Amino acid sequence: METYLPIPEVAPRKTGNTAFGCPRDFLDNRFIYTVISPRARGLSVGVNMNPDKFCNFDCVYCEVNRAEPALESKLDVGVMVVELERTLELVHSGRVRECPCYRRLPEDLPQLRHVTLSGDGEPTLSPNFAAAVEAVIHLRARGRFPFFRLVLVTNATGLDRFQVERGLSLFTSRDDVWVKLEAGTQDYLNRVNKPECTIEKILENILYLGRQRPVIIQSLFPAIDGEGPSAGEIEAYVQRLKELKDAGAQIPLVQIYSATRPTPHSECGHLPLRTLSSIARQVRESAGLKAEVF
Repeated sequence: METYLPIPEVAPRKTGNTAFGCPRDFLDNRFIYTVISPRARGLSVGVNMNPDKFCNFDCVYCEVNRAEPALESKLDVGVMVVELERTLELVHSGRVRECPCYRRLPEDLPQLRHVTLSGDGEPTLSPNFAAAVEAVIHLRARGRFPFFRLVLVTNATGLDRFQVERGLSLFTSRDDVWVKLEAGTQDYLNRVNKPECTIEKILENILYLGRQRPVIIQSLFPAIDGEGPSAGEIEAYVQRLKELKDAGAQIPLVQIYSATRPTPHSECGHLPLRTLSSIARQVRESAGLKAEVF
């Protein structure tokens, strides 16, 4: 019988009184949104690469309600870059603090940390991924705003696509790729992420990119019906990380966190800090990697 990591009490998801629990704010845009992210340590401006909600995962913690029809059929790169420029102006002018979620925040939190390629699905599956990256980097190169870091958040399944490789070739060493790995076994991957691929495919793509440039690992561990991952599952997950590192993947950081934003899945909850800290400790001790809890 599996043993499970201790969960004295599954913490309720508080979203109303903290900016970190607020949903994304599209600010009347079609493709650009803002959000306060603990992993960004402040304000992230996001590009919704999948306004059609297309994703090859169906994560239990996902905040996107796919029962509701999508408002857009595809990313319009021309409109997106105009919205991004307008939103960056809003942020750098300080007017973003007029938004309800941001009014009472400490002075430094609503300052821009990075621009994220993410959204309502898997960004590497966007049919115009390379064009979107080129447009954002061209806007950055114009120099109207201070340099901003570009971050791709991905489940790794599309990292070997030609268009994605072309887009990532434009990333500088100051830009980041955050890759999700939230399981050590196929069974748990199927339970949490419900993917259309194997865990081996995900690991192969992480290793492929990680040998070329540093990749930050993102690992969200939810409570599902009040239950966290088993001790055996975490052991398998940590072993996967160690294997990636030993095979040559450059992993400067592993981000350990839990579900915080509103989700249409009522069975999904937040793990307590004690459990997340235990996972991070095992990553440090057994995989020899830096791990932080968010």
